[in-house]
Amino acid sequence: MKNDKKIITVFTHMVAWACFFFVPYLVFFPRLREFSMSDNMLATIICNNVFIVLFYYFNTQVLVPKLLINKRWGWYILSIAACLAAFLFLPKEIANFLVEPEFIRQNNEFIRNPEFKGTPKLTRAPRRVRPIADPYNTVLFLLVFAFGTCISVTQRWLKTEQTKKETENEKLNTELSFLKSQVNPHFFFNTLNNIYSLAVVRSEKTAPAVMKLSSIMRYILTETERDLVPLNNEVDFIHNFIELQQVRLTDKVTLHFSAKGDIDTILIAPLMFIPFVENAFKYGVSTKEVSKIDISIDTKDNIIYFSATNNIVATDNNLMENTGIGINNVKRRLELMYPERHKLSTTIENNIYIVKLEITT
Repeated sequence: MKNDKKIITVFTHMVAWACFFFVPYLVFFPRLREFSMSDNMLATIICNNVFIVLFYYFNTQVLVPKLLINKRWGWYILSIAACLAAFLFLPKEIANFLVEPEFIRQNNEFIRNPEFKGTPKLTRAPRRVRPIADPYNTVLFLLVFAFGTCISVTQRWLKTEQTKKETENEKLNTELSFLKSQVNPHFFFNTLNNIYSLAVVRSEKTAPAVMKLSSIMRYILTETERDLVPLNNEVDFIHNFIELQQVRLTDKVTLHFSAKGDIDTILIAPLMFIPFVENAFKYGVSTKEVSKIDISIDTKDNIIYFSATNNIVATDNNLMENTGIGINNVKRRLELMYPERHKLSTTIENNIYIVKLEITT
């Protein structure tokens, strides 16, 4: 893939240079038929073109990244001025060194052979063999300079923005992975506390509770590695969690859980609802007072509606320090995975805690 990209880049540059150098000659081709070009002028044109190409890559690959990007503007301007001076002088001198100008060649022939029939030109070149004018070369140089600098700066800006975006995405992915890694131990810790309570009183429900926990942990280990899971899998997970919690409930607790709508095709981030379900059981269950927990999941037009209501029961759990790890994690995950596509509200009415969450998938 990288080799193919390099080949395409090289080919593109070659086509661009070919168009840059030859299109003007094709445009003015009818005039060129009447124009006589000496070998020295052809050599000068070739030297100019080679110098322009070398300057373009020297500017974009060395001067821009080393000087301009690092805000060394004074050195950059001096370097460009030096390159311009060299361009106006060196190509012509190199061409003269490689191929003698026409009038010098005729003068030398006349000196060596007095019978030479050519007319010596001692002061200037023939009218048809004019050297390329300096204003033209200056404009050509400035055009290549401006184009190359703009392209180089734009490419580096786009690359910087892409790198910044990739860094932000990587940061978000890392944060999401960290939040997921926190969800699992937090849930596991709370569930073990429930099983511990059963074990202390030597309840016969302890063994089935361990089996339920095994099923729940299997889901966590297999499904939460994915970014999205079918909603019905999450519903089954919540159902298993509720059954695990029921082993410690008394007849004073009324529990209702419902799931309806198109839960088979909609996808959702895993473990997005369980912190709210946990809190409903943690703070809404009492062995002395009548309490009620109502949890529902519904879908409509690719929107998931989740609600959880529970009585606020005065228990030892309420007196314990509440770190809010699960709730804070799910809020942050909602911000990262469903930005501007979710609505979360928590209210208290008549000593009833109400959670409502809408997620647009």
